[in-house]
Amino acid sequence: MRRILLAVGVAATAGLLTGCGPTYPKCNSDEACKEHHEVCVEGQCRECAGDLNCKSGFVCEGHRCVPKSECTADKDCGGGKGCVAGKCVAHECEADKDCASGAKCRANKCVVGACNANEDCPGGQECQAGTCAPKAEEKCDWDPIRFDFNEASLTADAQGRLKGIADCVRKQKSAVRLEGHADERGTEEYNLQLSQRRASSVKKYLVDLGVASSKLDTVGYGKNRPAQEGHNEAAWAANRRVELNHH
Repeated sequence: MRRILLAVGVAATAGLLTGCGPTYPKCNSDEACKEHHEVCVEGQCRECAGDLNCKSGFVCEGHRCVPKSECTADKDCGGGKGCVAGKCVAHECEADKDCASGAKCRANKCVVGACNANEDCPGGQECQAGTCAPKAEEKCDWDPIRFDFNEASLTADAQGRLKGIADCVRKQKSAVRLEGHADERGTEEYNLQLSQRRASSVKKYLVDLGVASSKLDTVGYGKNRPAQEGHNEAAWAANRRVELNHH
């Protein structure tokens, strides 16, 4: 008897669960969303499924009723107006000639400082995306050129660096002084010669890249001007260098 009652209870519970609808905002019909003045769209209560669900002057976008755009393109407007952000607005201009002196027509507006080329901009400025703006500061990597132990020949990394520096050197008004250095190991006389060879190696490579020889001075300081004090590989590596004095 107990088993029979238990079975009846389970069946009754299942029946009640079966009769319950989904919980908002889930739905299986428009009726489930009616209380919230919404409609059922793909199992979810939404404000609208189409324009017919919205009041006059509104359209359904992304299942929400939004004001209807006045236009979608210039052809939807008349009388010298154009479509901007869904609204018909008066055009200030159609071409540069419609604007006062010093202004240009951009997106149907007269813009001061607009340009088509660098020649349209005053000194110290250049044309960037149609607008005169200060010239970007040229980035030149003047960090020292490094050398391997007891070497005056340029590494592949040093050659790559110098290719980027060559144009900067050419634009310098005054000569660039190439200052060679060595680490503390070896005699003073040997290191003076080594540092000079390093400076000369940098000069030769820059000249090969088209830099005028007259723009380059060389000097060797040997081990007398260390960039980093110390008696270890880190200090030695920092001191094996050619500095480019461009001031």
